[in-house]
Amino acid sequence: MLFTDIIYGPIRSRRLGISLGVNLLPLHSKLCNFDCIYCECGWNDDNRADKPRFNSREDVRFALDATLSKMQVEGALPDVITFAGNGEPTIHPEFEGIIEDTIALRDKYAPNAKVSVLSNATQLHREEVRNALRRVDNAILKLDSAFDKTVHLINKPCGNYSVEGVISNLESFGKEFVLQTMFLRGEYNGEQIDNTVESEVEAWLAIVEHLRPRSVMVYSIDRATPCKTLQKVEREELEKIADRVRALGVECSAV
Repeated sequence: MLFTDIIYGPIRSRRLGISLGVNLLPLHSKLCNFDCIYCECGWNDDNRADKPRFNSREDVRFALDATLSKMQVEGALPDVITFAGNGEPTIHPEFEGIIEDTIALRDKYAPNAKVSVLSNATQLHREEVRNALRRVDNAILKLDSAFDKTVHLINKPCGNYSVEGVISNLESFGKEFVLQTMFLRGEYNGEQIDNTVESEVEAWLAIVEHLRPRSVMVYSIDRATPCKTLQKVEREELEKIADRVRALGVECSAV
């Protein structure tokens, strides 16, 4: 499911409420430095040279201004403005400026709305990305496993990725973020995947205890996935994992 507009929704998000989405990535394909086997946008595609890789800062500002203005007139403002869309939003070269524009428009039209960013946390080494994420209300940063092998199976990251590197960057970022983890089980390319087994959960909990983020969000599959052999983890099991996070003194929601 690709998002074919810069601004989409609003939709009812099980995690965030009434959410107005912002897509900084191509409108014709997915562009991400992960290729998660559960991504609702499908697999990464070869991006055509004759199509733009990113939506421009000016186009994003214009589209968001027009949408929020209309929603204000209609008396139906969103709970949250959410950066997600067809890939990883923080790889946009003008991400910091777009966040600046978005906060100004939020303050103008919908001052009670939160600004959220769903990110895979791979760009935290860039100062401008850290600065931008520190300004939003909810920097929701992904870590799906404590083990490199599992991350490479589930998320299929491009380039040099290590859990140790991400943890180091999260330490530098500070505690004002939401740690988000997808729990699932199944099979991919002949490999069994299950990040709910005790060894996985125990190692992941150690990272949570070390980082002590503002809160943790655990969830599972809710929509069609490009890999058809995955299984959803039911709410009851997610709540048991969430209870173990809460026992550490860290707020946690299971959605």
